[in-house]
Amino acid sequence: MSLYTDKVMDHFEHPRNVGVIEDADGIGEVGNPLCGDIMKMYLKIEDDKIADVKFKTFGCGSAIATSSMATELIKGKSLDEALELTNKAVVEALDGLPARKIHCSVLAEDAIKAALVDYYTRSGREMPESLVGFEPHED
Repeated sequence: MSLYTDKVMDHFEHPRNVGVIEDADGIGEVGNPLCGDIMKMYLKIEDDKIADVKFKTFGCGSAIATSSMATELIKGKSLDEALELTNKAVVEALDGLPARKIHCSVLAEDAIKAALVDYYTRSGREMPESLVGFEPHED
């Protein structure tokens, strides 16, 4: 019996949107010093929509699966919709994670937010209220 759902295993074994966007409009990198997971998200933004998203994750299977699912959930969405993504939504989309791996979904949410902060900062656009003062979670 596996601790992981079929969806978690599928996203771990066949992660979506892996890679780098060379001319990314926003890049966010977050890490968890306790478990050693590091996630880097790359966003390509066109007409206030996430036209493309890629990630590189160094970490456990849950970190890879949550990164993969998070990219699937925001690809093609508006910036406002991407901002609303929560770690809970990522976990639900994966049909659950073991309690000790929930921090991986928080990292995925934070990586997206960090990439959006980078985008708004680089583009000189006004930062949405929900991103003002954003700091990645510390475990």
